[in-house]
Amino acid sequence: MPVLLLAHGGDTSIPPLTPARLLAEGRVEPVPAALLLLAAGLYLLGVRRLRARGDRWSGWRTASWLAGGLGVVAVATMSGLGPYGDALFSVHMAQHMLLSMVAPIFLALGAPVTLALRTLAPGGRRALLAVLHSRAARVLMFPAVGWVLFVGSPFAMYFRGWFPAALRNEWLHQLMHAHFVLVGCLFFWPLVGLDPVPGRVPYPLRFLLVFAALPFHAILGLSIMDSPTLLAAGYYLGLHLGWADPASDQRLGGGLLWASGDLVGLLMLGAVVVQWMHASDREAAREDRRLDRLAAQSRAAQSQAAQSAVGEVGGVEAEGPDRMPVWWATEERKTDR
Repeated sequence: MPVLLLAHGGDTSIPPLTPARLLAEGRVEPVPAALLLLAAGLYLLGVRRLRARGDRWSGWRTASWLAGGLGVVAVATMSGLGPYGDALFSVHMAQHMLLSMVAPIFLALGAPVTLALRTLAPGGRRALLAVLHSRAARVLMFPAVGWVLFVGSPFAMYFRGWFPAALRNEWLHQLMHAHFVLVGCLFFWPLVGLDPVPGRVPYPLRFLLVFAALPFHAILGLSIMDSPTLLAAGYYLGLHLGWADPASDQRLGGGLLWASGDLVGLLMLGAVVVQWMHASDREAAREDRRLDRLAAQSRAAQSQAAQSAVGEVGGVEAEGPDRMPVWWATEERKTDR
């Protein structure tokens, strides 16, 4: 159990939740902080290499990776959401949604694999391509695998004992956060990502996968709200928070999962539709260019054929009434002799 939340008698070291404390009460986790800094540093190094050789890289991709992806992970784990997420189920559920449904989308839009392929040395590029083409990558990035993990793992977590164990063990707690991010990436990366990863499917199937995931988050949220059993009851009751009611807070957390899951899902459906429309426009533009090239080639061939025909006709006329063909003149000279 985190030290900040150890209860002593009827008191606790964590004060009641307020918006100001949510912003101020943060803690730096060494391992997650080091991983986030490493991911940010490597990405910025790749962008610098690209620009140093005169290539361009979208600022929106950089902002998606740094602020929308890594930044959201940092806020979810190292802001006031961190300590209060250990004390209140509703705050934990806010962390869950940020880590599994917000950060992975922006990480995918940052296109780090594309950046790596454009900046790595030849040996590193070959190694990365070998990983992308490996059987393990194809299995993990297969859309059905990501969908099952994204939809099914929360039910297993909250109703099979992993959640109470993660609250009491710091390493399991960090593993739970990493699980949220990784499963979210497996689900969203093939659907909205820009990288050439395995598992990319046509846009209609992407739409169906996102649409099919919506009811399950609603079902999970309603199940938590209506559950007569308090999740991790021994842990939450042992905190002795006089300013919080664990049962009411659990209902609030289930409502957050229900509402925010549907909201993010609807936004995802909109994003898939927009990407689908843009892809259709690009495909139509490519098809127009292809047809234009074929038409230009056809016109050039017709023009060349017409010029050849005119040349042949001109040669026959040159041997016409004004000039006798050579063979005719030869025969005429023989007759005169």
